Amino acid sequence: MYISVRDRPTSDTRGAGSGSAARPPVGRVVIILGVVSLLTDVSSESVSAILPLYLTAVVGLSPVAYGLIDGLYQGVSALVRLGGGWLADATDRPKWVAFLGYGLSAVARVFLLFASGAAGIAAVVTADRIGKGIRTAPRDAMISTSTPSEHLGRAFGVHRMLDTIGAALGPLIAFGLLALVPGGYSVVLVVSLAFALAGVALLGLLGPDVRSRSREAAGASRPSAPPFRWRDLADRRLRPLLVVAGTLGLLTVGDGFIYLALLDHGGLNVTWFPLFYVGTNVAYLLLAVPVGRLADRIGRARTLVVGHLSLVGAYLCSVLPSSTAVATVGTLLLLGTFYAATDGVIAAIAGRLVPVQARTSGIAAAQTVVAVARMLASAGFGLLWWLLGPAVAMAAVAAVLAVAVLVAATRVRSLDVAELTP
Repeated sequence: MYISVRDRPTSDTRGAGSGSAARPPVGRVVIILGVVSLLTDVSSESVSAILPLYLTAVVGLSPVAYGLIDGLYQGVSALVRLGGGWLADATDRPKWVAFLGYGLSAVARVFLLFASGAAGIAAVVTADRIGKGIRTAPRDAMISTSTPSEHLGRAFGVHRMLDTIGAALGPLIAFGLLALVPGGYSVVLVVSLAFALAGVALLGLLGPDVRSRSREAAGASRPSAPPFRWRDLADRRLRPLLVVAGTLGLLTVGDGFIYLALLDHGGLNVTWFPLFYVGTNVAYLLLAVPVGRLADRIGRARTLVVGHLSLVGAYLCSVLPSSTAVATVGTLLLLGTFYAATDGVIAAIAGRLVPVQARTSGIAAAQTVVAVARMLASAGFGLLWWLLGPAVAMAAVAAVLAVAVLVAATRVRSLDVAELTP
C-alpha cells in the first residue's frame, strides 16, 4: 500500500488533463483527517464502552432512562447531518464546519464530568451526537475533493482504517483504566476529554482548508462553481443510490442485536460482550484498505451492494448451529467485512453523483438515509425478536436481505459510470 503524506494541491482532478495520475493515491489531507478521527474515536468509544455501567451503576439512572439516552446517542447525529452538509456547502468552508462539530463533541465531554440526572446527561449526549452529525459529511467531502476519482475507494479505506484503530483502542483503554482504578469512571472521562481536545487541536492547526468550489479547487483556468442550491440534491444520478441504500438499511439491524444473538446461541459469558465490538473493529481496520482498493477496480456501487452479503453471513453465523468459537470469529469477521465494503464506500459514491457545490450535502443525504433506515430497522427487529425469538428473527431478516441484494444489484449498474464531469 502506498500512502504519501506530501503536501499537494487540493484541486479536484476529475477532468481530463488535470494531472491526477501524477498525484499520490492517498495524500496529506486523508492522513490528517484519519488521525483526527482516530483520536476522536478513542475518545468517543472509550465513553461508549463504560456509558451503560456509568449511567446505571454510578449516576443511578433507571433502565428506562438509560434506554432513552441510548436512543439519543444512536440517533441524534442522523438528524443533523444534512444541516452540517448544507452549512459546509453554503459557506464553502468544510474544514471549519467539521471543526465546529469536533469542538462541540469535545465541549460535551467536559460537561459529562459534571452532569447528573437524566435530563442533564441527555442534554450532554445530545450535544455530543449533534457534533458528530455536523462533522461527518464535511470531513468526507474534504477527502472526496482532495482525492483523484480513481483512488477514492482506497482513500476512504485508509481514513476508515485509521478511524477504526481509534474505535478499537477506545474500549481497550477504558477497560485498562478501570482495571487499574476500579470504579474510576471519572478517570476514563478525563482521558477521553484529552483525546478529544488533541483531535480538535490537530484539525485546527494542521488540517488543510479544502474548499470544493473555490477557484483553487476547481482549477485556476476555470471559473468558480456556482453556489449551493437545494435542487442540486434532486439530481437524478443521486436518487438511485438513496433508494438502494435506504432499502438495504431497513434490513440492517444494530450490531448489539447480533452480539446478543451470539450470547444467546453460544452461551458465552456476558463479560465478553464489550470485546465483540473490538473484534469487529479489528476486522474492519484490516479490511478497509484492501476492500476500498477493490471497489476502485470493480466498481464502488457494486461493492456497496454485494458487501451486504457479508451481513447476511453474519446474521446466519450468529444463530446457526456451530461451535461457539467458529460462530463468534465468523460473525465478527463478516461484520467487519460488511463495514469495510459499505461505510466509506457510500461516501465515495455520493460525493461524485452531485454537482461539486453540493458535494457535502450529497454525502450527508446518503448518510442520513442510511442512518435513519438503520434506526427503524433496529426498532422493528426488536419487535421481531420478541415475537419469533432470536434465531428465527435473524434467519428471516437474512433471507429478505439476500433477496434485496439481488434486486439492488440490478439497479446500481449505472452508478459506477455516473460521476459528474465539470
